[in-house]
Amino acid sequence: MQEKIRIPKSVQDLLCCPICYAKLMILENKQFICINSKCAAHFPIVAGIPVLLNDKLSIFSIDDFVSYKKPFAVGIGENIKKIIRFFIPTISRNIKADENYSRLINLLQKQSITPRILVIGGGTLGQGMETLVNNKSLVLVESDVSFGPRTGLICDAHNIPFMNESFDCVIAQAVLEHVVDPNRCVEEIHRVLNENGLVYAETPFMQQVHCAPYDFTRFTFLGHRRLFRRFEEIDSGAGSGPGMALAWSYQSFLLSFTASRIMIKLVGIFARLTSFYFKYFDYYLINKPKTLDYASGLYFMGRKGKQILSDRDLIKLYKGSCQ
Repeated sequence: MQEKIRIPKSVQDLLCCPICYAKLMILENKQFICINSKCAAHFPIVAGIPVLLNDKLSIFSIDDFVSYKKPFAVGIGENIKKIIRFFIPTISRNIKADENYSRLINLLQKQSITPRILVIGGGTLGQGMETLVNNKSLVLVESDVSFGPRTGLICDAHNIPFMNESFDCVIAQAVLEHVVDPNRCVEEIHRVLNENGLVYAETPFMQQVHCAPYDFTRFTFLGHRRLFRRFEEIDSGAGSGPGMALAWSYQSFLLSFTASRIMIKLVGIFARLTSFYFKYFDYYLINKPKTLDYASGLYFMGRKGKQILSDRDLIKLYKGSCQ
């Protein structure tokens, strides 16, 4: 028996071909076919998850998903990871996520009775996103480039397989550092948002490489704002502060002394046990202007706009400490 498609039925008609952007037709819940005769691309449905990739342009391959290969390498068993996370304190802390997601929901509920939200990189639940999942008035489409417990759609943010103006909101939490062309991805986000659509993004600034080799870019506060220059700002700032950045740097410094897999695990545990408390300083520092220049991660919340922020106006938005 064919598994039920994991995308909400109310948005399945909004799907489009990631190659030519024509509408898609579904055949017996087994595959999607592009209705454009010049394209006529076929896309498989694996375990109820549509795999809608532009195979010629994406760094990921449809065949990898058909054969159940994960693009992100898994170093140790998931059960061992869960045990480590339970007993060993983490060095990371997202200070602003809960507050920002609550605010985002309030804004969306003023615009629509059942807001449609596309989550990019939503294969696993991001920090603070419980409030989204538990709100039954929201229609969530959780996409990713890997199979995860929450993945409903495999797609690449460089070619989002939805028609223009399909969503009320797009969320990209800890995603834009992992794409090869962030500007292209934000253009796609802009395209699939409706006229008053909202975007919420969290992106690293002071963080070392993670999820290698799929890690490409970091952003300063102004660099992050320029990325969303076609959006009107609602709010922006540091989501995780200098304390977390210090803990990551300390851990990376210790890890740079060894290449042994066993030692990497042991040193990582030691680093977390001896630096986890740094993140608590961020509760004091997070809203201070200087934090923007030293933050571990930044966030941007904005509304789809008709004007483009000029680079001259961008410079005027600087509010850090290096003046």
